[in-house]
Amino acid sequence: MNFYVRALGPVQTNAYLLTEPERGEAVLIDAPEAVWAEVAPLLAHDKCRLSELWLTHGHWDHMQGAAEVVRESGAQVLAHSADQPLYEEPERMRSFMFESSKLEPVGVDRWVGQGEAHEALGLRFEVRHVPGHCPGNILFYAKALRAAFVGDALFRGSVGRTDLPGGDFEALAQSIRQQIYTLPAETRIYSGHGPETNVAAERATNPYVHD
Repeated sequence: MNFYVRALGPVQTNAYLLTEPERGEAVLIDAPEAVWAEVAPLLAHDKCRLSELWLTHGHWDHMQGAAEVVRESGAQVLAHSADQPLYEEPERMRSFMFESSKLEPVGVDRWVGQGEAHEALGLRFEVRHVPGHCPGNILFYAKALRAAFVGDALFRGSVGRTDLPGGDFEALAQSIRQQIYTLPAETRIYSGHGPETNVAAERATNPYVHD
């Protein structure tokens, strides 16, 4: 399996591309602005088609490129239903964006939620619901990869902001303790912004949410 990270868009949102050349399939996690131009050459190089797009939550910087990705690839979209209004009516976020930014709604093919298992790329991914930053924030955890893709719930030494509509710090802290800090200590945390971290480091040193 190949693993690519691209920080894109006006607020440098991470997009994660996982390709499995032996299967000829790939998964993209989050879709910031202009992500398709970045991932299309990688897909061609690895001789993979993008089968699925996983959206960790509905904030504009994570779904701005989603409609283009779906048009170009035909990928199936997975997300949490708590953010359905943001996916279907992204103009709700206009006041929190840069004026020149463009938005398109994106259709979700499958709503996923807490505790669901999802098979992709020959691996099992567990979905966990981690609201607080955004009502529909979810993470995708692969035990085989020792990795969790957590959206904007948790960052290295920080947490997602909770001053946006639907934000709730107490809910976020509870989500982090119950859904992220309970993962194995060695689990690598891939966040929506910034560098990777791991469960052990955040449980021990994160100044916002202690274990």
